[in-house]
Amino acid sequence: MPIIILPDEVASQIAAGEVVERPASAVKELLENALDAGASQIIIRLEKAGKKMIEVLDDGSGIPYNQMELAVSRHATSKLRQTSDLQQVRTLGFRGEALASIGSVSYLTMLSRTADAPTGGRLVVQGGHITDISQTGMSTGTTVTVRDLFYNVPARLKFLKTDATERQRIDEFVTRYAFAYSHVRFQLQHDGKILLQTNGNGDRRETLSNLYGVDLAKQMIDVTLDEGAFKVEGFTSPISLTRSNRKDITFFVNGRWIQDNALNSALLHAYQTYLMVGRYPVAILMITMPPEMVDVNVHPTKAEVRFEDSGAIFSRVQRAVRRALLAYSPVPQIPNRLWHPSPQYLEAENVVSSAMDQTVQPEQFVDNPALEPSQTTFQEVQMPLLRLVGQVGATYLVAEGPDGLYLIDQHAAHERVLYEKFTSRKDSLPVSQPLLEPVIVHLTPDKARLLEGSLDILNGLGFVVENFGPQTFRIRSIPAFISGADPTAALQVLVEDFEEDETPLANEREKRIIARICKRSAVKGGQILSVEEQSRLLRDLETCVSPRTCPHGRPTMIHLSVDLLERQFGRRGSR
Repeated sequence: MPIIILPDEVASQIAAGEVVERPASAVKELLENALDAGASQIIIRLEKAGKKMIEVLDDGSGIPYNQMELAVSRHATSKLRQTSDLQQVRTLGFRGEALASIGSVSYLTMLSRTADAPTGGRLVVQGGHITDISQTGMSTGTTVTVRDLFYNVPARLKFLKTDATERQRIDEFVTRYAFAYSHVRFQLQHDGKILLQTNGNGDRRETLSNLYGVDLAKQMIDVTLDEGAFKVEGFTSPISLTRSNRKDITFFVNGRWIQDNALNSALLHAYQTYLMVGRYPVAILMITMPPEMVDVNVHPTKAEVRFEDSGAIFSRVQRAVRRALLAYSPVPQIPNRLWHPSPQYLEAENVVSSAMDQTVQPEQFVDNPALEPSQTTFQEVQMPLLRLVGQVGATYLVAEGPDGLYLIDQHAAHERVLYEKFTSRKDSLPVSQPLLEPVIVHLTPDKARLLEGSLDILNGLGFVVENFGPQTFRIRSIPAFISGADPTAALQVLVEDFEEDETPLANEREKRIIARICKRSAVKGGQILSVEEQSRLLRDLETCVSPRTCPHGRPTMIHLSVDLLERQFGRRGSR
């Protein structure tokens, strides 16, 4: 096949694929253009998650009428003049590709007027071709309307996610920028419904409250580091407020939202020894530094950067967050019951100590090659009757069976018990426990939308949850057998990292929701249980259909057979 020069239309669509991957990408480019124009108010309107329509209105500086046609051309920008300008980019946009890329895969209409012009201009682009340009009356600023995104690129349209997932991506992006630019009034509408609105007064903690809820905003810790040209400011969570993933960690560098592994590592190093494995903080940090020290021309989406001295950046971010945590951390309080243990606890503790004096310590053989994995985990389904010995480390139950010793993870075991109680009642009417006072929960726009899609399932499981305003829900009842759990925590855990299209089948989605509720409601490691509570948990576990693992697949117990113990003590020799 001979080599040819691609037609401009094909080249434009290829370039658009790098810049505009989904509706959220188009929103990002248009929003950043509005911020670069100095807007004090930005309104974003969407229909069908942006697939049908995206409209971004701003009151910024606008585009002169005689430059509107040039503005939608490829590599046309007002932000760069020469190669050296790339070394100190001070704006969010600079590549001159956004409007041209969006216009090549949609029907784009742009209205714009500058403050010194008597009238504005109207320009229409269809599939990369300008079809109309004329003057029109309007207020100062720019309005860009994008309709039928990817109408001429069916392959890209086919691979978009569900409307709920695409809306979630947009909500996440706009929420972050609304915080970073707290001096700008933001409004986000989905299908005519206002989901997000800020007042633009510049108070970041107040903006944080509007976006994430009052309770979270009160808990967040101020982070401040000022070293002249280098600054770190924002908020991070105390060690009591964590998430199961990194999705709520956000970094802005010179006003640009970026994703950088080194910055994530710096933040997590600041929390080293403070957080459990698998838990992550909530953080929104703004880094200001000389533009020549960071290269933003790495990828067309401008979401990645390179630092001139990544080690220095790492050190400063880690130091800023660690200092904030140390300044906040209260003096640990020792529970009274550790000073005055109950007779039941003393009895259990003595039993455990006595039993462990007569058994092998796990750390003595954990690395022993003679110990095969099949000897420490169960292959069969049946579980024998067990005799409780006690609790060790306030985390594990020790029990004796007919064939050896059993160490049971109390959290994983309780998860399994709750899960099977939940699922066994699925065919009958759920028993709900009304709350004395309804609990109000405030969520971010993206998480509120996920929860809205799960309300029917929740109400069918014994919850009574209802909408109570924008991004706000009221919990009136919870399932009776988790009545001791925190209603807010039980609800919030459902949306921590649940993607709308992860489990397309309704029954699988319900199982995952039940598993999440049980995980949050189960007793925790480090929680001291009375002898009665230990015994009850053991009996409940014995009645489970699948007692060997928790609903997430983690083992609930480890078996140390009599044969293994005799070999470890040299009674039979080693094989």
